[in-house]
Amino acid sequence: MAVSTRTLGRSGIEVSALGMGCWAIGGPWAEGTRPLGWGAVDDEESVRAVRRALDLGVTLFDTADTYGAGHGERILGRALAGRRDEAVIATKWGYTFDEAARQATGEDASPAYLRRAVTDSLRRLDTDRIDLYQLHLGDLPVPRAEALVDTLEELVADGLVRAYGWSTDRVDRAAAFAQVAPGATGVQHGLSVLRDAPAMLAVCDKHDLASIARGPLGMGLLTGKYTPGSTLPRDDVRGTAPNWLEWFRSGRPAPEWLRRVAAVRGALTADGRTLAQGALGWIWARSGRTVPIPGARTVAQVEENAAALRWGPLAPDQFAEVERQLAALRSAALRDADRPHWPMPPVPAARP
Repeated sequence: MAVSTRTLGRSGIEVSALGMGCWAIGGPWAEGTRPLGWGAVDDEESVRAVRRALDLGVTLFDTADTYGAGHGERILGRALAGRRDEAVIATKWGYTFDEAARQATGEDASPAYLRRAVTDSLRRLDTDRIDLYQLHLGDLPVPRAEALVDTLEELVADGLVRAYGWSTDRVDRAAAFAQVAPGATGVQHGLSVLRDAPAMLAVCDKHDLASIARGPLGMGLLTGKYTPGSTLPRDDVRGTAPNWLEWFRSGRPAPEWLRRVAAVRGALTADGRTLAQGALGWIWARSGRTVPIPGARTVAQVEENAAALRWGPLAPDQFAEVERQLAALRSAALRDADRPHWPMPPVPAARP
C-alpha cells in the first residue's frame, strides 16, 4: 500500500511521507580536529540529489545551520532555486560555528541569538520563510527552552517562520515544550527499527505533534552495505565515532547493531523491498504521524529511498514478524540509560 503525504502536527502543513536528511550534503566541518561531517562531498551531485528527490515526490528537506558550518543550507538553497514553492524546508539553530573556518564553536540558547540565527539561515537558504524551525539543543533545560517561545511566536507573526519544534530525544522536554508553545508542531527524534521510541511517539500523539524520525537507517547500517570488516574514513564522523554516536565504534560498525540488522533483514525484505525500504516501511507502520528523514548525498541513494513510497508501510503480519525477531534484543536497548541523545555534537563547556 503506497503512502504519499503526512501532516506536520498542529501546523496543518502537508509534506511527503518521506523526507530527505541533509546532514551529509553539508560537507566537512569539525570541532578542533574531530570531524562532524560525513567527509568530502560533491556539491554538484548534492544539488542533483535534492532536485531528483523533488522529482520523485519528496518535499520535506531537513537541514541545520551548523551542517558544514552553513554550507549545507547554502547548497540546499541553491538546489531549490526556482522550485522553492515545491519544498518544505526544516532547519535548526542553537549551535554556534565559524563559517569561514568550518569549525563548531559552542552553543547559544539566547533569544537574541535566535533572531540572528534565523536571519542568517534565511540568507543562506535564499528564501523568505522557514517552514519548520527546530531548536537543535536537545538537552537544553526546559525553562531555557520556554524562554524562547515569545521570540518564536514573533517570528511566526512576522511570517519568517511557519511553525517550530525541538530536535530532542528527551521525552520530558518535548512534552513540556508542547504544552507552553502554541506554534510547536513537531519533535525530531531518533527512531528506527533498531531503536524504537514508544514514549516519544506517545507524546506526539497526545500533543498532536509531527514525529520527524532522525536516523531511520541507523546512519547507514540499515542499507545493508556494512560488514564487520568495514572501516569508515577518518574524515567521516562515523570514522571517529564520538560517544554520542552509538552505531559505530573505532571506525567500524558496532557488532551488536550488526547482529540486530541480521535479525530483521529477512522479515524486512520478505516482500521484495530492499533492506532500507523495509526499514522505512517499518516506521510508517509504526506510527501514522511519523516522517522519516534518511540522509542522502547521491541521486542513487535518493532514488532507492524514494522508491519506498511505492511500497508504503509494512503489512501487519510483516510488521509483527519484525517485532517478534527483535523483542529480546530491543528490551535492553530501550533503557533510558542506554539511549544516547544524538546527533548532538559535543561542544566546549564555555558559553559564547
